[in-house]
Amino acid sequence: MIRDSATWIPATRVWIPIAAALFTVGLIVSAVVLPELRLLHFLQALIYVAIVILARRNSIWAIGAGLTIAVAWNGLNLFVTHNMERGVTVLWSLLQTGQMREFGPHPIIPMMVLLGGIAHFVLIGACLAVLFDRRIDDKTPWKMVAGGVSVLGYFALIIFVSAPR
Repeated sequence: MIRDSATWIPATRVWIPIAAALFTVGLIVSAVVLPELRLLHFLQALIYVAIVILARRNSIWAIGAGLTIAVAWNGLNLFVTHNMERGVTVLWSLLQTGQMREFGPHPIIPMMVLLGGIAHFVLIGACLAVLFDRRIDDKTPWKMVAGGVSVLGYFALIIFVSAPR
């Protein structure tokens, strides 16, 4: 059996699925705590399923989609909503006092945003590892851009259709 060397890159076989699984855990916990987010989070989880499937098939579309959604989501939660910062604060409070101190009804939500952010940093690293791996021949820029545009379009659509109002 001849093995394509690109098939065995740890980024596509290990790190991208780990990042997707971590983010999906954050989505599931958030959806359990806030039922109004269930449809949105289910549809959002499909992004990560697609990224994992495409990455296992060595599609550069997955790399474009993974980088784009991770950078967009982390940028939003770091610089606009500051939810990742709130997650660090809640986690630090939990580690210091044993209690989650957070303003709002659900202190676990900022921690799940933090988990999602960490997962996205792992995803960014894995996607960059694939880009810099010399064994990958097909690094066509238009495919990466198409993956990124596709994921942003889908993300905007699901927010428009299923976000709580």
